[in-house]
Amino acid sequence: LVFNGDFNWFNIDDAGFCAINNEVLRHHALRGNVETELASDDDAAGCGCAYPNHVSDAEVARSNSIMITLRATARHDASLRQRLAALPMNRVAEIAGLRVAIVHGDLESLAGWGLAADTLTFTENRKIVQQQLVVARCAIAASSHTCLPVALRVDPGLIINNGAAGMPNFRGTHHGLITRIAATPSPLPALYGARMGKVYVDALPVRYDHDRWQREFLANWPPGSAAHKSYFQRITHGPNYAIARANRLSDFTANSNSPSVSNNAVARPTAVV
Repeated sequence: LVFNGDFNWFNIDDAGFCAINNEVLRHHALRGNVETELASDDDAAGCGCAYPNHVSDAEVARSNSIMITLRATARHDASLRQRLAALPMNRVAEIAGLRVAIVHGDLESLAGWGLAADTLTFTENRKIVQQQLVVARCAIAASSHTCLPVALRVDPGLIINNGAAGMPNFRGTHHGLITRIAATPSPLPALYGARMGKVYVDALPVRYDHDRWQREFLANWPPGSAAHKSYFQRITHGPNYAIARANRLSDFTANSNSPSVSNNAVARPTAVV
């Protein structure tokens, strides 16, 4: 189990901050831009999100405001901040003979947007990622950071971005999303996925108690607060994003010299919670 960064964000209460971090740090974890900023005493970078130009100034300002509040909570626990600072920014796993690059942002930057759904619609950007996979000697790149999921095949491999594990990723849903990469088929229904050689790559829903999630969010972020303005609509109704836009595994064909890639989950029932 790997937590690939930004597992802190809404947890500005001391109890929630300690509980989440102590649980996450029992497992493999990466330092996202949020954890990097929490571990630093330099406030100049704000949330460190490196938002692309299409994100509004108001949205950026609200994210920086969330970061200020969260940093104040983090400063209550110097030990946890030190543990966050010591986390790596990436990991490589080998599964059934295939190397998997696990990153927070993209293959060049901690907070990069090179593996974002919008970015990957452009051929030139896909070619950049293809070359990065070759240099990294990896068949799969798994990321998060950009908050909207996408999965697609590129020569010579596959990209999967789970979006957000802790809040809805699709319109009209109340579940998060995680990436499962394994040498065995998933025992749970996947929303979509593919198989590369002996490796199964699936996007699995993370089901949670929606009513409790809302109550706990509102306890920290009431109406009018920065996080409420930015995220409450998404938490209650999901973003304006459909599973079909994330599942792009049939869009592109892998090179014949690459491990064989085939869809294995697109025909499964899509569970909406």
